[in-house]
Amino acid sequence: MIPHALMLGISDDVAVALKPVAANQRLAGLNITTVSDIPAGHKLAVHPVAPGDPVRKFNQIIGFATQAISIGEHVHTHNLITGNFERDYSIGSEAHPTEFVPQAQTPTFQGIVRSNGRVGTRNYVGILTTVNCSATVARRIAARFTPEILNAYPNVDGVVTITHGTGCGMAEHDEPADLLRRVFAGYATHPNFAAVLLLGLGCETNQIEPLITLTGANGSLRTSTIQEAGGTASAIQKGIATVVGMLEQANQATRTTVSASNLIVGLQCGGSDAYSGISANPALGAAVDVLVRNGGTAILSETPEIYGAEHLLTRRSSRPDVAQRLIDRIHWWEEYTARHRGSIDNNPQPGNKTGGLTTILEKSLGAISKGGTTNLNEVYLYAQPVTEKGLVFMDSPGFDPVSATGQVASGANLICFTTGRGSVFGCKPTPSLKIASNTTVFNRMSDDMDVNCGTIIEGEETVQEAGARIFDEILRVASGHPTRSEIHGFGEEEFQPWLQGATL
Repeated sequence: MIPHALMLGISDDVAVALKPVAANQRLAGLNITTVSDIPAGHKLAVHPVAPGDPVRKFNQIIGFATQAISIGEHVHTHNLITGNFERDYSIGSEAHPTEFVPQAQTPTFQGIVRSNGRVGTRNYVGILTTVNCSATVARRIAARFTPEILNAYPNVDGVVTITHGTGCGMAEHDEPADLLRRVFAGYATHPNFAAVLLLGLGCETNQIEPLITLTGANGSLRTSTIQEAGGTASAIQKGIATVVGMLEQANQATRTTVSASNLIVGLQCGGSDAYSGISANPALGAAVDVLVRNGGTAILSETPEIYGAEHLLTRRSSRPDVAQRLIDRIHWWEEYTARHRGSIDNNPQPGNKTGGLTTILEKSLGAISKGGTTNLNEVYLYAQPVTEKGLVFMDSPGFDPVSATGQVASGANLICFTTGRGSVFGCKPTPSLKIASNTTVFNRMSDDMDVNCGTIIEGEETVQEAGARIFDEILRVASGHPTRSEIHGFGEEEFQPWLQGATL
């Protein structure tokens, strides 16, 4: 039987209701009686808490009481706030050598090996627009390639059009422009693209030539501008001819058996609930540990959503400079949000709160468990190419499309996305594997979910067993099995580069 409530740490002040609990109900496992109704996923006090005292969950501080809280009382936004406290970074204190699986025993998947040695999990032709002004032409070109036409290219997964709302009206130099160029360079050279047409208007700030310089010698990159082509009709005609040639090139690619060490998995969570930090996120973390032991790479991101839990990563940092780079990004975010008259702890979102999450500290502690237990080996700026193996961190906002766009630009060839409230996110050219934290959401949104981790809450599976199941699904998707979001065609509109600086 599923217990009514669960304590997650021996020093915790709260337990999590695993199903709705009525007022005045006796919880035998905790030896307490509830004072009020407790919704599923929400917290109830297991110790009395005085006003101003810290409240702990996962053996970590998740906030401070705004009033006296009695045993059995509902703990949420009405009596708990984030507050400030000193984190003990203890840099490298919990770092430990990784026990790698012998190469001969490493699992494999059916990947696509590119001429430069990088490995793709999909085989797309891409049309990337440097500026919003070329978006319509790009879509008109792609519209020519119907499913009937693409049937002639059985080894190609499709034509992906990447459009966006920026590329001009911005400063030509400094970090905002460099960041955007990193994104485009990362997409233009992504191993999930067999070939890419880079399409511009011609006079925009985000010029093609600097992007070509960033991509280096790349025989799969084609370029065109509407102005040089002679206008809309000519640019469409030229673009169609170019894509035909790229499809013929892409169709020559075939899948072959490669090591799981070639996987670079971006870790995302969205529409989180209180179960996310108990089931889906820790299970994904267990899968990440398996991936890292087999020589692969996982990218943890969403800096505002590790805020308050970053000390758990600094303790696992493989080198002091790695930890310092993470701390520096936290300080940058504090200054960035203050400069825009915001606050880095302006989280969780309304849906998260409905699901039982009260403070950003609580949300971060659950979110960070996606990164497993291995060492943190590097910290990257947004969309910087990831070259380090193992668990790494890429700085990004918490908004999922922006964060995932950066991870793909950094080289992620697969995304794992946990959700408790429900998400329909896709991320072409990279497949997005959707992992539900509870069975209710998995059943209600079964058309969008790939993996159910509600089995952990229900006592049918351990975190490690669910993690092994997620890892098997990662290999299956990397080998070409479509995710639910791919079946629905998600992934083009979700391209969202991080926009910094003024729009001019």
